[in-house]
Amino acid sequence: MRKTTLSVAAVAAVSLLAACGGGETEPAETTEDTAAAEESAAPEASGNLVIWSDEERAEAIETAAETFTAETGAEVEVVTKNFEDIRADFLAQVPTGEGPDLTIGAHDWLGSLIVNGVVDTVDLGATVDEFEDVAIEAMTYDGQLYGLPYAQETVALIRNTELAPDPVPATWDEMIAAGEETGADLPFVINTAGADGDAYTYYAFQTSFGAPVFEQNADGSYTTEIGMGGDGGYAYAEWLAENGQGGEGLLSTDWTYDIANQEFADGNAPYTVAGPWAIPTYTDAGIDVAVEPVPAAGDETAAPFVGVQGFYLSAQSENKLLATSFLTNYMATPEAMQAMYDADPRIPALTATAEAVAEDPIVAGFLAASQNGAPMPSIPEMGDVWDHWNAAEAALIAGDAEPEAAWDKMLADLDATLNG
Repeated sequence: MRKTTLSVAAVAAVSLLAACGGGETEPAETTEDTAAAEESAAPEASGNLVIWSDEERAEAIETAAETFTAETGAEVEVVTKNFEDIRADFLAQVPTGEGPDLTIGAHDWLGSLIVNGVVDTVDLGATVDEFEDVAIEAMTYDGQLYGLPYAQETVALIRNTELAPDPVPATWDEMIAAGEETGADLPFVINTAGADGDAYTYYAFQTSFGAPVFEQNADGSYTTEIGMGGDGGYAYAEWLAENGQGGEGLLSTDWTYDIANQEFADGNAPYTVAGPWAIPTYTDAGIDVAVEPVPAAGDETAAPFVGVQGFYLSAQSENKLLATSFLTNYMATPEAMQAMYDADPRIPALTATAEAVAEDPIVAGFLAASQNGAPMPSIPEMGDVWDHWNAAEAALIAGDAEPEAAWDKMLADLDATLNG
């Protein structure tokens, strides 16, 4: 059932605006002329909305917008754009008073949107409790919620059920032992992005050593303090080297995204770590897969990055109350979230819808992995860590560097980049 909490608030706000329009204490006489004037003024009072979306998700938004228009009288224009262009266009147009009231976007845009002053906070009221915790964390910055999350995605452990019929063991060592017992060419394969390194895909293993990329506050928000130093970071660096080409040979910089996917699709490995975007490659090749949380290589839970998609509210919107009403009453519903999932099958951020689509065991596996995960930091500093971080991991896997020295160099380079 559609919620109506904020639509009442919107009506109250329109009534308040009307009440403030004059100093009369007695009801004005109603005439045909004044009734007609009030009717003609109603659409202006309710306002109209412009929403940016990519083509893939526009139809689902338009469906919710039709109901919104029918019930409020406010028109909604959904403008379709290439997703790759939305962030730059939003940053360029909002400061000029142009652009949309709402836009689809990724949560890791948030830091730059805030720094540039183009996005406003959103008050979802009690509705906020109906979303997955990690999704709300992802859209939160300095304790303030800046959008409505609608979908989330992460990597997980993918298992070839023919080669490995039993659930994946809880630890890296046990998984490798089980993989070797299958007799497959490789016990495990993972995208390393070749010699470039892929800290994103490897991140769950790193967090299991207690070495997050940035430290987090108690509410889950990220600080700008690098969390990869200390014993946890060194232990992870040692693990990369020990399992890399200079050690056990279980990890390799020969593996790119395409190569790793092909090895798994060809049945040459029972286990891989990948995202939902890779599943069609495997199933089209005839591989029956199961999806499970990533096993821990260290002593802590393996927490992969979680990416979240959501709706942002423009800081320059003249219809913020109306836009918030649309988000809370018409998008934050099981019906709308299901439509968004049908259009773009990422795990819904609304818990009820996530649980409904999790009847599919593959979705359930990714949901379980995301519930172990942590949102990718949305702070602006995140964009500056990848090059040094990826390079250090690749060097360790290739056997080209001594673990502690390579990790210290990475930390020093990050400090110079972030604080120099």
